[in-house]
Amino acid sequence: MKSVMMAVAFFAPMVLLAQEKWKGEQSFTIQGTVTTLQKPAKVYLNIRRCGDNKLDSTEVKDGKFSFSGVLAEATLANLLLRVQEPSVQKDNQDNPGPKKNDVLTLFLDKGNITITAEDSINKATIKGSVANDDYLRLNRQLKDVDSRLDELERQYRQLYMAEDEEGMKKLEPQFDELAAQQKQIMRDFLKNNCNSPIAVYVLNKYADYEINLAEIEPMFNKLGKNIRNTPGGKEFASGLDAAKKTAVGQPALDFAQPDVEGKNVSLAAYKGKYLLIGFWASWCGPCRAENPNMLKAYSRFRDKGFDVLSVSLDDKREKWVAAIEADNLLWTQVSDLKGWKNEVAEKYGIRAIPQNLLIDPKGNIIAKNLRGDALEKKLEEVFRVEVAEK
Repeated sequence: MKSVMMAVAFFAPMVLLAQEKWKGEQSFTIQGTVTTLQKPAKVYLNIRRCGDNKLDSTEVKDGKFSFSGVLAEATLANLLLRVQEPSVQKDNQDNPGPKKNDVLTLFLDKGNITITAEDSINKATIKGSVANDDYLRLNRQLKDVDSRLDELERQYRQLYMAEDEEGMKKLEPQFDELAAQQKQIMRDFLKNNCNSPIAVYVLNKYADYEINLAEIEPMFNKLGKNIRNTPGGKEFASGLDAAKKTAVGQPALDFAQPDVEGKNVSLAAYKGKYLLIGFWASWCGPCRAENPNMLKAYSRFRDKGFDVLSVSLDDKREKWVAAIEADNLLWTQVSDLKGWKNEVAEKYGIRAIPQNLLIDPKGNIIAKNLRGDALEKKLEEVFRVEVAEK
């Protein structure tokens, strides 16, 4: 079963929605109505574009709101309606009362989009977006599997809190079965909708964080040429290229980045050792949960010629350093503090964290994403082979 990799908050990072145009972009408008809303409210529009979350906002007046902008392609977005509730203490003007949030996820497309709701925006009717029509159709097909996965995840969390490892292992085959059903639904959607404006989005979900080239590249090539030439399509093609360059058997791509003291550390300096390159961040819960496993392997095998080099996707030095100290990480850490735009992560096509690559003494990639006790088992294997060869 694949672990949950990361979560991105609605408002992170908050960057105002720019209105600059670039080649291929077309206009969109949103006309929204919340018919029964009688309280002061504001709507926020969050669009992920060019690697950033862009945020715009507007007041709701007489139950109506609107947005306009430009899109280079159909884009997943969130609308958040924030209602200002009346104060319980009417005489306290500094405490106007709690704010009630209501979120709608939709696919924006070129042209005019209308959003109509009675009171809750997450139950709104959306018209005018072909991409959103496809998105809703896919979600209807996935609804049963997704609901069963949600329930299974709830059970898994309870077992995790109870430290019931045996119970968690018993659930893993069910996760695998449901994940396979999800993939079949997405595979069928892509087969029958190769020119859908959400095709690249669906393929990204299907491919997950580690691209299986033999399976995914033919699926990408079957998408319509117009879809492959969108910004998202070109970005996915770049990911395929990075996956080819970082596949098992390929030489690791050289790099250098500053350590916590600002001194440049290069990959080339580790030649002659087995090296684990790990990608993580201080804010990544699954990464922090994996650190003890890496520490155990490091302590056990470092005298045999094993080392670790961690690349952080943090953007704040103080949080990065604090996490290193809190987790008692003993090996070298590097980062350019550019977050998801970390140059090494981009070079290696890192789509989610935690991820890692095991490099042999000649500098070739021999394994990827060894988590839990899999790292120790792999190191036991390679060091046994070395002893046998000597």
